[in-house]
Amino acid sequence: MKNKVVYQLKDKAIWVVFLVLVTAFTIANPRFINPSNIFSLLRQVSMFGIASIGMTFVILLGDIDLATGSIMSFVNIICAYMMVHMGVNMWLAILLTLIAATLIGVLNGFMVSTIGIPALIATFATQTAFAGLAYIVSGGLPINGFTDRFRIIGQGYISVVPVPVIIMAVCFAVGSFILNKTYFGRYFYAVGGNMEAAKLSGIRVGRIKYLVFAISGFFAGLAGIVMLSRTNSGMPNAGLGYEFKVITCVVLGGVSVTGGYGKISGVVAGTFIIGALTNGMVLMNINSYVQDVVLGVVLALAVGFDCIQKKKQQS
Repeated sequence: MKNKVVYQLKDKAIWVVFLVLVTAFTIANPRFINPSNIFSLLRQVSMFGIASIGMTFVILLGDIDLATGSIMSFVNIICAYMMVHMGVNMWLAILLTLIAATLIGVLNGFMVSTIGIPALIATFATQTAFAGLAYIVSGGLPINGFTDRFRIIGQGYISVVPVPVIIMAVCFAVGSFILNKTYFGRYFYAVGGNMEAAKLSGIRVGRIKYLVFAISGFFAGLAGIVMLSRTNSGMPNAGLGYEFKVITCVVLGGVSVTGGYGKISGVVAGTFIIGALTNGMVLMNINSYVQDVVLGVVLALAVGFDCIQKKKQQS
């Protein structure tokens, strides 16, 4: 009961932290609260938010997916290559790249569930391999020349709201629905909370791992397509380091690194905090290396808090 109260307080505290950050950056630079800057901030974090849905499911199992950034890069290249060099229809290219991203996730699930390779090693291997494939396909050069229709995905607006922000909101809604309204969403919590108990209760843990890594691959692929449209250039290093920022969004949002606890609403807050930190520090002309230090400290603090709560729970 006590630990439940602690986590409930943590869920609420994350939004308080976000409001404090917004207030502090607004005082430091009034431009921060300008509507145009807010929409710019939301557009910037849309890729993190989209990819964080799949990462949330993976971390709920107590696993990790380091392949997210490489999947985004690989999707950048193969989608751009199909549209520009092969003349493939835009929607068909998007569909094929999402299928490819999902299959990479299935590959991760196979290595983790069937072979038994730890998720950290399996996804690191995938990260390395597909990062190299992105360079091989592109020849190390950017790919340009997309249609105006494709650019709408990452640069367009519906009324005054950027399309990437709408896509992110829909993804968050879908993620929340999966966790709260579907039976396999409950299985994610069960497997992450106690894998052996989940097996004894009849849950097919292996299939759940396949499903979760496939979903993670899909959302990483979708984030990669949004990024490709936003930057208007397919680059083999486009997703470099994105996995760590996505992990930070998820863990900062209250998802336990040991699995079994977390909410999409917390991940939304974590994503907004990362966006506010990054955007606010840019407005204050803070060195990019200092920004990396701040984000690293934030991740360490979030994980440290979770580990402390787990130790108290076990004692």
